[in-house]
Amino acid sequence: MRAVDLLTQPVSRFVEAVAPALAELTERARPSGTGTASADAFRRDAAAEAQSLVAAIMSADERYSDAELTAYVVAFAPWFESLARADLRDGDVLRAQRRWIDTASPMFGLLVDADVRYGTSHAWDYYDAATRVAHAVCAIDDLPGRAELLALDRFRAALLERLDDARVARPGDPTRSAVVVTSAPDETRAEAPAPVAIEATPTLDALLARLDALIGLDTVKTEVRLMTNLVRVQNLRRDRGLPVVDQSHHRVFVGNPGTGKTTVARLLAQIYRALGVLPEGQLVETDRSGLVASYIGQTAARVQAAVDAARGGMLFVDEAYALVNGSDQDFGNEAVSTLLKAMEDHREDLAVVFAGYPAPMAALLDSNPGLRSRFPKTIEFADYTDVELVEIFAALCAEHHYRLSPSGRAAVLEAFATEARGSSFGNARLARNRFEAAVTRQATRVVDLTDPTDEELTTLEP
Repeated sequence: MRAVDLLTQPVSRFVEAVAPALAELTERARPSGTGTASADAFRRDAAAEAQSLVAAIMSADERYSDAELTAYVVAFAPWFESLARADLRDGDVLRAQRRWIDTASPMFGLLVDADVRYGTSHAWDYYDAATRVAHAVCAIDDLPGRAELLALDRFRAALLERLDDARVARPGDPTRSAVVVTSAPDETRAEAPAPVAIEATPTLDALLARLDALIGLDTVKTEVRLMTNLVRVQNLRRDRGLPVVDQSHHRVFVGNPGTGKTTVARLLAQIYRALGVLPEGQLVETDRSGLVASYIGQTAARVQAAVDAARGGMLFVDEAYALVNGSDQDFGNEAVSTLLKAMEDHREDLAVVFAGYPAPMAALLDSNPGLRSRFPKTIEFADYTDVELVEIFAALCAEHHYRLSPSGRAAVLEAFATEARGSSFGNARLARNRFEAAVTRQATRVVDLTDPTDEELTTLEP
């Protein structure tokens, strides 16, 4: 298939998905005995909606390749013949739509409201068809620009926010199982631990919703969503027989303890599975003690055991900088070299994440010529703000059936604001520690009460 034909099918599918919904809503709303618009008119309205979306994505980077402009004309020629005569490269036909994606369109809002009123799912049909169109736009060029991928993500987020605000549930949610593994091999044995089953892995949209629901981490969320969009675009090109640019799926996570690195890695492993990057999506967690042995000949076997457990999923190496301590007598360099070879041998079914403090991680990447080339992308996990820590504290309360009084919330905020911040700042772990301490103090306060109420048993005060 030619790249210029990538848009034709998704646009047609969008029109065929949305036009009948518009006709149905019009029929519901019109007074009995009055006329209604023709089917062609609804198709043209739907095509105009798709045209605005395509123009907005294309104009995000303010560059228009010949393939993009040709694809635009070919896709919309059935409804807008005048496009063939328009000055698309230098005119404002595309540029005028650049901000269209930043808010959910009136047409989408109409479908959402109708779903709420009638129990239909037309808005989700729109969402599915529209995101396919958006990904097809990004797939026209060999490698989409960051601005286009960001525009796609803003569009997706705007639609989901509108659906979430209206509480329109998505019909069906097929799931499958996944596992999380913690690796800590015995000093003299090279064997992988048994997997621990966790809840079934949800769909890609559900995983991205979990990512969005995490407190803070805005930069991290953006980077993961951009990666997700890029993989989907590359998959689309591959399915159509078009060339793709190989991308490394290994990552470096840098940040202080408690900033959500392991949580995001667990989500990322499942996202990779949902995208078809990894066949299983399990997470294997390890560190220096799980990879580096104390005796000659054991480190390579230990690394291979961890790799074998992670194949099909992700290997998460915490405090990875500790693998190399600068001593010639240490076996950490052997662990790194063995891991690099395994990453090359298992490119199709293994992703590796190195995690740790920013400065030591930079030193680790410089310690071996092959590391930086295999870990081209670093994602920074910033410390949580005081307000975000209060949100985490409140979430822990809700999870364990406690509540913060207004004065209790103010006291928690003041406590976080006075906490010294540095490289050892605990972030979410600090929030959990403070929550557990608060529960202990609350128990001491209420234990002597005679017949305490449910509110007294569950409320945390200053």
